[in-house]
Amino acid sequence: MAASELYSRYARVWLPDAAEVWKSAELIKDYTAGDLTLALQLEDGTEVEYKIDPRTNDLPPLRNPNLLVGENDLTSLSYLHEPAVLHNLKVRFIDSKLIYTYCGIVLVAINPYESLPIYEADIINAYNGQNMGDMDPHIFAVAEEAYKQMARDERNQSIIVSGESGAGKTVSAKYAMRYFATVSSSGDTSVEDRVLASSPIMEALGNAKTTRNDNSSRFGKYIEIGFDKKHCIIGANMRTYLLEKSRVVFQACGERNYHIFYQLCASSHLPEFKAFKLGCADDFHCTNQGQSPVIDGVDDAKEMRSTRKAFSLLGISESDQMEIYQIMASILHLSNVEIKDQSADRSSISPDNVHLMVFCELMGVPCKEMAHWLCHRTLKTTTETYVKSFSKVNAVNGRDALAKHIYAKLFSLIVGSINSALKTAAKQHSFIGVLDIYGFETFDVNSFEQFCINYANEKLQQQFNLHVFKLEQEEYMKEEISWTLIDFYDNQPCIDLIEAKLGVLDLLDEECKMPKGSDDTWAQKLYNTLLKQNVHFDKPRLSNRAFIIHHFADKVEYQCEGFLEKNKDTVNEEQINVLKKSQFNLLLKLFEEDEKAKGSTNKRAGVTGRAGPSQKDNKKTVGLQFRQSLHLLMDTLNATSPHYVRCIKPNDDKSPFTLDPVRAVQQLRACGVLETIRISATGFPSRWTYQEFFRRYRVLMKQKDVLSDRKQTCKNLLEKLVKDQDKYQFGKNKIFFRAGQVAYLEKLRSDKLRMACVSIQKTIRCWLARKKYLRMKASAITIQRYVRGHQARCYVQGLRRTRAAIVIQRNVRMWVNRRHYQQQRLAAITIQCFLRAYMARKQYYKLMFEQKAVVIQKWVKGWLARQHYKRTMAAIVLLQSCVRRMQAKKEFKKLKVEARSVEHFKKLNYGMENKIMKLQHKINDQQKGNKELRERLSVVEKTQSIERERHSREIENLRRSEQKVRAQAETLPSLLEQLSFLQHELENTRREKEDLEEQTKVYKEQTQQVIEELNMKNSLLNSEKDEVNTLFVEQAQKITEITTNVENTKQMEKDLTEERSRYQGLLSEHLHLEERHKDLKEKMDLSVQSSSKLGHKKTDSNYSSNSSEFSLSVGSTEGEDSSSQKEDETEAKVDLPVLLKLQRRVKELEQEKQSLWQQLDKREEAKQEKAKEVEEQRTVGRTELDLETLKRQELESDNKKLKQDLNKLRKSLTNENSELMPPDPGTRPYEVLMEQLTSSNEELEMRKEEVLLLRSHMVRQEALKHKDSLLGESVKLDLSEIPSFQDIDRSLDIHTLNEDGELWLAYEGLKETNTFLESQMQEMERVHSDKCQSLLEEVNKLKAEKEQQQKLLAQSLLLPEDARIDASLKHEIIRLTNDNLENMDRQEKQDKIIRKLKKQLKFYMKKVGDFEANTQQMVDAAAMNAPMRAVHITRKEKEYQGMLKYTEGEENRLLKNLVTDLKPRGVAVSLIPGLPAYIIFMCLRYADNVNNDRRVSNLLNSTISSIKGVIKRRAGDFEVVSFWLANSCRLLHCLKQYSGDEVFMTHNTAKQNEQCLSNFELSEYQQVFGDLAIQIYCQLIKSMENVMQPLIVASMLEHETIQGVLGSKPTGLRKRSTSFPEEEAVTVEVLLQRLGLFHTTMSQHGMDPDLIKQVVKQQFYIICAVTVNHLLLRKEMCSWSKGLQIRYNIWQLEEWLAERELSDCGAKETLEPLVQAAQLLQIKKKTEEDAQAICSMCTALTTAQILKVLTLYTPVIEFEERVPTAFITTIKNILKDRGESAPLMMDGNKIFSVTLPFTPSTVALETIQVPASLNLSFLTRI
Repeated sequence: MAASELYSRYARVWLPDAAEVWKSAELIKDYTAGDLTLALQLEDGTEVEYKIDPRTNDLPPLRNPNLLVGENDLTSLSYLHEPAVLHNLKVRFIDSKLIYTYCGIVLVAINPYESLPIYEADIINAYNGQNMGDMDPHIFAVAEEAYKQMARDERNQSIIVSGESGAGKTVSAKYAMRYFATVSSSGDTSVEDRVLASSPIMEALGNAKTTRNDNSSRFGKYIEIGFDKKHCIIGANMRTYLLEKSRVVFQACGERNYHIFYQLCASSHLPEFKAFKLGCADDFHCTNQGQSPVIDGVDDAKEMRSTRKAFSLLGISESDQMEIYQIMASILHLSNVEIKDQSADRSSISPDNVHLMVFCELMGVPCKEMAHWLCHRTLKTTTETYVKSFSKVNAVNGRDALAKHIYAKLFSLIVGSINSALKTAAKQHSFIGVLDIYGFETFDVNSFEQFCINYANEKLQQQFNLHVFKLEQEEYMKEEISWTLIDFYDNQPCIDLIEAKLGVLDLLDEECKMPKGSDDTWAQKLYNTLLKQNVHFDKPRLSNRAFIIHHFADKVEYQCEGFLEKNKDTVNEEQINVLKKSQFNLLLKLFEEDEKAKGSTNKRAGVTGRAGPSQKDNKKTVGLQFRQSLHLLMDTLNATSPHYVRCIKPNDDKSPFTLDPVRAVQQLRACGVLETIRISATGFPSRWTYQEFFRRYRVLMKQKDVLSDRKQTCKNLLEKLVKDQDKYQFGKNKIFFRAGQVAYLEKLRSDKLRMACVSIQKTIRCWLARKKYLRMKASAITIQRYVRGHQARCYVQGLRRTRAAIVIQRNVRMWVNRRHYQQQRLAAITIQCFLRAYMARKQYYKLMFEQKAVVIQKWVKGWLARQHYKRTMAAIVLLQSCVRRMQAKKEFKKLKVEARSVEHFKKLNYGMENKIMKLQHKINDQQKGNKELRERLSVVEKTQSIERERHSREIENLRRSEQKVRAQAETLPSLLEQLSFLQHELENTRREKEDLEEQTKVYKEQTQQVIEELNMKNSLLNSEKDEVNTLFVEQAQKITEITTNVENTKQMEKDLTEERSRYQGLLSEHLHLEERHKDLKEKMDLSVQSSSKLGHKKTDSNYSSNSSEFSLSVGSTEGEDSSSQKEDETEAKVDLPVLLKLQRRVKELEQEKQSLWQQLDKREEAKQEKAKEVEEQRTVGRTELDLETLKRQELESDNKKLKQDLNKLRKSLTNENSELMPPDPGTRPYEVLMEQLTSSNEELEMRKEEVLLLRSHMVRQEALKHKDSLLGESVKLDLSEIPSFQDIDRSLDIHTLNEDGELWLAYEGLKETNTFLESQMQEMERVHSDKCQSLLEEVNKLKAEKEQQQKLLAQSLLLPEDARIDASLKHEIIRLTNDNLENMDRQEKQDKIIRKLKKQLKFYMKKVGDFEANTQQMVDAAAMNAPMRAVHITRKEKEYQGMLKYTEGEENRLLKNLVTDLKPRGVAVSLIPGLPAYIIFMCLRYADNVNNDRRVSNLLNSTISSIKGVIKRRAGDFEVVSFWLANSCRLLHCLKQYSGDEVFMTHNTAKQNEQCLSNFELSEYQQVFGDLAIQIYCQLIKSMENVMQPLIVASMLEHETIQGVLGSKPTGLRKRSTSFPEEEAVTVEVLLQRLGLFHTTMSQHGMDPDLIKQVVKQQFYIICAVTVNHLLLRKEMCSWSKGLQIRYNIWQLEEWLAERELSDCGAKETLEPLVQAAQLLQIKKKTEEDAQAICSMCTALTTAQILKVLTLYTPVIEFEERVPTAFITTIKNILKDRGESAPLMMDGNKIFSVTLPFTPSTVALETIQVPASLNLSFLTRI
């Protein structure tokens, strides 16, 4: 491809810049070959010219398209060069806040200098098991890849973390170790905790604050984490490198010593540290030199507690810790020992130096001897030994050397202790090493430490380059493409310069052995030996004490001063000897290695027979030790598969998310990232699979170019688009592109899409323009049509107006003439009318006067007669009342006297019927009287109606006479008529005037009244408003109370749900511990077997291992064998504290749950008791009354029979005409007949007494029945005072009268009867008085009406005739109006009565219907029973009882066939659901029936153990777990249904209630089986999740329904991998099929519908959580098209729910976060209104999730735009008030708390048959 095609106008390039390293520019003119300059425009608008060197013709590097910017992998960039790498990292770090980026096999990690929520446990779970290319870059992804390769390839792995100080190496290594500890947990968390506990200890002892980092590691470490065959952590081992000992005695300004010293000083106030005599850090010389004792945000005292906790976790006792702290404190005091200068070569220490005394006291050494040797040393010659004093400088150096030596020894000892604590006895199968080592360093002054660090980085870079080259070549060979050898930088010459013979280290060691060796002489040797022989070695121009080495990253100048001293690392031997004399054990341990080394040296010297060299000469130099350890490290790394993490420090100011380009480029060059890019760019950096290439560039093909063979289609397209075949290569599965080719293809694709867009726009614009033209044309035609129509209408209107004018003139003339005629005619008629009216009125007035006089006389006479009659009647009634009162009093006194005697009761008994008849006659008489009164009232009403009719006839006659008079008046002459007409007109005018005045007056009055009425209404409305407001306030208070109650209820439900979930979590945790315990026991048994070599066969514990779990006193089985007891003892030994805690917690939870159940049961029982009491109160009276009635009828029938027999007997005795004559008196037959007669009489009398008692009891029951009725309101019987038959406290008198108390009962019954009859009489009297009162009111009303009519009549007589007629008419109108109103009131009352009667009628109809139904049932029963007596029914051979008989000891055989060996598929398909549960329960019923508690406990315990064993063995088989979950629930429901508890028996049939358990109460086993069902449910969810996990991401996110235009973006070296080939792509249909299979399986197994709904809800939550978590961790998934695809997939899931009628199970609600995330990807994201809409829409997403999705949003096509940073800031500010602290990821391991609602079974146990396929022939149906 020619450069002119790429360097065209608008192409963007990178230009070098001093401040920003690289600056973007745009070509404003096309480049042609041979041009010497490029015309460019910078981003700020400045135009510049870039000069091109004609010799090299090097053009500036091209910039990648915006679509490729921000990619996860730098190798996916089309143009691979330094500016592209820097810009991509800058965009990801600053704009997207992403700190991790892949660069081929390297993970680039940039320190954000602030804590990020991306390291929680849910993030670890999200990366667990994922392929490295599937997720966004992360340290967890690298750790997962290493862990996966270790497990898959059985090869050791290494993670190499390097970078500058402050770049985050330690944190990255720590998170990698945390990941391993989390994902490889074996159940024994103590191992992982110990591995993680080593980090705070090593940070405290080996990390310090520097100018670049607050927690800088001042040593290198390599941690080997060991794994067993199951890939679980079993231990670890740590190796350290090059501890910076000089920091113990010296720190630069702004730096600190190691953290442990400041932690000790901050904790000096603690009692255990008082003996160390410490103070603040500023008091000690070795901690105050940096003048920065405090780190912002770090509490040293708190960190000290963490350090001590870590020591304890590693098994280091408190006493050992105090010894370590004691040595640390002595080092602090040693640094404060003041040495005085006595002369130039003499120094001394004051004998009373406090710090020296404390140091010696802590170390346990003599103070004087230590003070002496701190200022002196010995010189040994061949013959003598001399003691020489030190100068002050040398003494201070010796003191500091001693401090450094002690600290280094202590550091090594602690590392050894940590390794001992992390060591395990188990065999290590593999390991993963984590190397946390310093990166390349260069300072203004570089010394021995920087030299060793850079030497180590040279070795690591060489290994890195070889590994990258190897991977690149392997990829090419794997794809079988032609390739040439890639040239890469080899730094072996630089390494040889350092470590080869006569290299820098060799010369340094040689100079250290020289007696008078110095730094200057060593520098001269370097110049003489290496300056001209090696190109990587150089000498500074202005210095003879420095040298330069050209490293792979940069050239570094080292100062020779101090090299020899640091390499020797010498210390005064006399000081060491003094310390060896100490009694301090830990101090002696520090120098044991020196003693061993010295002893081995002396031994070798004795063997050789010559004096060996001194210990000083035999001691290894620091350089030699470091070189040897580095070689060992490289051998370890070369034997493993390395993984690289390069940490970058973004700036020196520690500013969060700020990138300094200069510093970043320096580190990228130093850490080898750019070298990786260069190697990739040399070959084929861009790689596409054929399917991905086809999806992306399908738009560049025509339909005829698309073949069935995708590979050939891609080849044809590339050959057509790219002519140079060297720019690409076709591999077996991928297409390889040179650098820049993908950008060229993207340019072609964008041009194609742009042209397509232009074509679409052209067509649409044409269509819009044509549509506009057609609209305009139609509008013009319409306007023309309407204008022409308007003109035609105007012309027609003119014609119509002319015609109308002619017609109007004609009609007006006619009207004028007609009006004149009518006026003349009307005048004549009016005159005639007035004359005739005058004559008629005159006649009318005469007739009216006579008629009214007659009427007045009639009414006066009638009124006088009625008044006389009323007075007479009142006197007679008064007289009768007085007489009757006197007679009643006498009768009452007489009755009171008689009531006290027993004989009176008998009379009452005999005369009761007569009294009732009298009362009935009296009631009839009163009714007759009422009837007569009603008749009289009707007669009065008839007379009034006759009078009204007569009056109306008279008025009609008057009107007729008036008309006759008017007719006569018409015959008067016309003049008289005109005169009367004029007078009438005048009178009318006057009258109209008066009427107008009256109307005006009336109007004013009415207006005033209306105003007053309105004011009154207003006041009423105000009062009503106040009342309504008060009502509102009261209702608001009630509503608030209701809401508070509802909230409290919801809170209680929430607490109950949380407690249930917590309880279920403890159950699952306990199950996990139990399984682990079993595994440990099996391991122990296996070890015992292997050691003893005996073929001991392990027996089942038969539920003994579950004894700790089910500690609910289920009932211990006495028949447990000794093996179960041994296993229990072993379990107690293994995890006794954990099990005791769990048992205690389980007991507490069970007690709480039991109390809650008891409260619930009490409430339900109280409700049931209340309902029962009400029902009993309703039914007791009725049932007793019915029974007593039946009994009375039977007795009466018996009495009738006895009477009939007696009569027959008498007739036979008295009948003389009979054939058989009666026997004679005195004979034997006569005596027999007399005895029979007397016995019959006695029996008759007894029957009479029983009838009497029953009648009295019936009356009492009738009173009870009518207690609440209308007639019984006044009857108040104190029934509680009536004693029962058994509870009567019989007195002696009653005993004498009647021993059985029958007489007393009869007396009580008669009293109740009298009371009841009295109440009925009172009620009838009240009704009668009410009727009389109503009649009196009617009479009074008639009187008032009569008086009013009389008054009106008197007034009318005084008026003239005209006024009299008007008054009568008004009176008649008023009367009729009143009648109408009264009739309306009556009608309303009658309507109310009718409605009430209708209700009563319905009620009685219902009662009658019920009675008829009961009667019909009794008749049917009688009809059914009648023939049954006559018909003989054959009895069945067997009637099964729903039990299965088995012999004792066959439980294991039963459960083996029914549980262990059962295949669920055959049972679920061919037999009834839950058959195993039914069979086990039928066996349990048999054990209960025979009353054998041992059988019951053995059967249930064995069932639980067998089910648990099956679930454990086949935990991953969904069908098995589902089957046994359904059967466990069914067995639990059977235990409840047949428990005999009334709560569960309400749903049973009568037969099922008969089959309830009778001998044992198994409520505790119900709890046990409930826990078992919950455990199986959790296992069901896990197995289901394992099946769904690989399908969810592939179907919900990865699969694309719409391919081509919305294809995926180009990827880099780490391709997104998938577990399924392309032809077997996982779609949503596959996921739905799997869900459907789950649902069908559970339905076939007979699982409860409520439980199925809970499982479906959990399934959809898992789908949502996994999809959302992957969406948040995969940048390429956050696009508009992916949101569209997700919403389509969600719609399919909802349709699946609707098809199975599961929409109400809560599954839709669990998908809400995913729905909102998809909407967030598609919604507009520009303005503040959009931000408000997003915040109001995304309620189910947390703030962190919303910001993460917006940050990760990546355009897939050129027409999309990234989300601006300002918009994300706006969203963050709006969501600031949410106040939520939810994590970024959804909890994928969350399991909703499960409830097991009771579901009774309709299957009859007696109908269940055991199929032969189950091999249960030993069971027998009973």
